Amino acid sequence: MNFGNFKVPTPINEPVKSYAPNSPEKKELKAMLAKMKSEVVDIPMYIGSERVYTEQKVRISPPHEHQHTLGYFNMGDSLHVEQAVRASLGAKYAWANLSWEHRASIFLKAADLIATKYRAKMNAATMLGQSKNVYQAEIDSACEIIDFLRFNVYFMTEIYSQQVISSSGIWNRIEQRPLEGFVFAITPFNFTAIGGNLPTAPALMGNTVVWKPAFTQIYSAQVFMEVLIEAGLPDGVINLIYTEGPDAGDVIFNHPDFAGLHFTGSTGVFQHLWKTIGNNIHKYKSYPRIVGETGGKDFVIAHKSADAKALATALVRGAFEYQGQKCSAASRAYIPANLWEEVKNYLVEDLKSIKMGSPEDFSNFVNAVIDERAFDKITKYIDEAKKARGVELIAGGNYDKSVGYFIEPTVFRVDDNQFVTMCEEIFGPVLTIYVYQPELFEEVLEMADMTSPYALTGSIFAQDRYAIELASKKLLHSAGNFYINDKPTGAVVGQQPFGGGRASGTNDKAGAMYNLLRWVSTRTIKETFVPPTDYRYPFLGEE
Repeated sequence: MNFGNFKVPTPINEPVKSYAPNSPEKKELKAMLAKMKSEVVDIPMYIGSERVYTEQKVRISPPHEHQHTLGYFNMGDSLHVEQAVRASLGAKYAWANLSWEHRASIFLKAADLIATKYRAKMNAATMLGQSKNVYQAEIDSACEIIDFLRFNVYFMTEIYSQQVISSSGIWNRIEQRPLEGFVFAITPFNFTAIGGNLPTAPALMGNTVVWKPAFTQIYSAQVFMEVLIEAGLPDGVINLIYTEGPDAGDVIFNHPDFAGLHFTGSTGVFQHLWKTIGNNIHKYKSYPRIVGETGGKDFVIAHKSADAKALATALVRGAFEYQGQKCSAASRAYIPANLWEEVKNYLVEDLKSIKMGSPEDFSNFVNAVIDERAFDKITKYIDEAKKARGVELIAGGNYDKSVGYFIEPTVFRVDDNQFVTMCEEIFGPVLTIYVYQPELFEEVLEMADMTSPYALTGSIFAQDRYAIELASKKLLHSAGNFYINDKPTGAVVGQQPFGGGRASGTNDKAGAMYNLLRWVSTRTIKETFVPPTDYRYPFLGEE
């Protein structure tokens, strides 16, 4: 119980550190990288108050140096999932009834711990485990997760403050209750911040959570769990498990107390889970909340009035930062013929200057893709495109997995706007460009809208304001995050709430109040101070 209307600190976006030569943060991070790389860690599951170790140890290695061993995680099974569900439900009452300011304090402390004591460790874990360069790690595993934690606390207070009106003699109130049951969070490899936000957003609102990260993100997920524990998160509120998908799904989606799914991953998996939930709907106490962000085939469309240099820079950054392994990565581009040669020259010039290698060398812009499975999938697209008619290799196209899973930034130009690499999500450093005649701009807008089932991000480059307005209207449902004269990546918490529609997900906008509203169930309370004592209304009387 609290005794005041408390105001939380007003959040601001965490400043991005530069890691310039000889800077304190660079020296600290270099030392942390060396320390963590020299250790072999044994990563447990976190279930209730227990650190769970099993007989099945799964090796973790850096994608850019797959012969090196960072550690092992302890693989669980369906019995561990059942244990996690029990722990979650066991912690539910105390956590849901804890005054909101104490829940807020835990996550605000976690944000401050990451901003200070754990910043180097969070970044180093992401760099080693997910092969991100220092800048990509800093904006993700430091700044974005800090922003999620601080802004979500602020959004929570806004939600709680929104109340209804009351008429004379009546006091109406709104309560935002946690969901009845537990939430299941499934998180991807590519963003440590997503791995942190998906379980903590429901937990902040009073829910308890079972969290299953991608195996290739466990190394950094465990560090975040370390932070939460030091911040005071009670046992059982977030339970971190490492199991195969079917082992988790068979238990969780058949449990009557399953209350919600918070998911980021592939469209195919999300659709399968939605179908499973639908088939089991009669088993649940309530209708589960289903929130998901999935794939993208994100576009950049240039008008004839676009600035060629700005466009080329956006393509290089948008397509090849973090090896194109962002749901929002620029994957297809439509460029008018009057700009093509200039843009191509800038692209080729920039790509020649880019270095590729380990993120431990801070001069490398491009690092390794996440694992061998991803490497094989991406290179198959590259090999088939190289052999196809009407396809020109503009840059890159080479790859090597002898040391790490390295693929050069690759650019194709295609004659067919429906060529496979223009349509299918590749999730790697491959950009496909279609060159069109400038007078066909409106047709290209319609083409871009219809080419892909996804609608996550997209951008328009133009100096002509009429062209920008036309694109904004024609592409109304083509992207949940739409950018004008900027790359289609890099959404910032509190500034560009992130999510898309169509096959890209439920568009519940992580980094905004809207997402948190999915993790509460509203109760309306009407209190009448002097209730009537006679059932008769005035209209019943005679003249």
